[in-house]
Amino acid sequence: MPSQKVLNVAVIGCGEVAQCVHIPNLLMDHDHWKITALCDLSPQSLQYCGVRSSVPPERHFTAVPDMLSSTTPIDVVFVLTADQYHAEHVMACADAGKHVMIEKPMAQTEAEADAIEAARQRNGVVIFVGYMRRYATALLRMKEVLAGKEIKYVRVRDIIGRNAYFTAQAGMHLKYFTDFPASSQSDRTARIAANLKENLPNATDDPRNAASMAILGSLASHDLSAMRDLIGMPERCIAATRAEGEGAWWTALFKYQGFKAYFEMIIDEVAIFDAHIEVYTKNERIKIQYDTPYVKGLPIKLTIQTQLRSGDFSEQIIRPTYEDPYVLELKELYAAIVDAKPYKTTPADAKNDILLAKMIMGALVD
Repeated sequence: MPSQKVLNVAVIGCGEVAQCVHIPNLLMDHDHWKITALCDLSPQSLQYCGVRSSVPPERHFTAVPDMLSSTTPIDVVFVLTADQYHAEHVMACADAGKHVMIEKPMAQTEAEADAIEAARQRNGVVIFVGYMRRYATALLRMKEVLAGKEIKYVRVRDIIGRNAYFTAQAGMHLKYFTDFPASSQSDRTARIAANLKENLPNATDDPRNAASMAILGSLASHDLSAMRDLIGMPERCIAATRAEGEGAWWTALFKYQGFKAYFEMIIDEVAIFDAHIEVYTKNERIKIQYDTPYVKGLPIKLTIQTQLRSGDFSEQIIRPTYEDPYVLELKELYAAIVDAKPYKTTPADAKNDILLAKMIMGALVD
């Protein structure tokens, strides 16, 4: 029989991804999850999300330590805060004996990643990194199709419009609030500078580099993580480019044993979501196509183009499910916590995307 235990959830960070994705999904799957606490620097965000999720004001918190030391029942914490606070919040929750679902990027530096893994081990908790694209059923099918085949070339593409184009049409009634403490922005800026110095000690004088590391750790990590899932870590980055003065127009060429992988990422002003990974063998082209995760029910598809022995061209489209990757990810998280099912998006795995970001920065030719 499937597990039916209801897990008590605390949500830290009540912004865009919380309002558009995680809170609605948790509420819909009320047989397995119950939101019991909210934490955010913005009292207005707390009030808005509290009404939506039926969490009373006495379980609203503006500081993580206060939430963790309260009597509120909490089994798992969803950490959805600004990237620079992820590691701090994950470790605090783990040390309080709570399981954690952490949105990507898990951490900003290798040291933070190692500290999170140490916290996972010493507390015996699940720390599950939210790379939802890797839980798309179509990706699993693609790995099955690729098994044992000789890869000739790979193209990783993420050319998409800004999130606002899609979240505005998601039907989730997003609201943005700015009633944060005055000190919060200066503290975040200081953390960005410190992380950059640790990651790129010889490149802190270029004003573009902080934004570059941020975009490689956030949007690009979806692609890089899925790429690793399919074909593993590259040997090195041969070359990389970025648009002058901008952090979201990127190309990179990775070297693998026997083939190259080309990566391209752009955030533009066109409301279309073109994210896919295409693998070329001698007689097949195998592509997984992602749509925006913010609009529910858009299928993730696998397309296989091949030349048959007869000489005929064949195209097969596989749509395993209409369940979006966030829903599939939530199922895997539940199984990891309740049934101790192994999961692939671990802290040790997520560290590799920090290494990849640094690899790309080290290969810049601009």
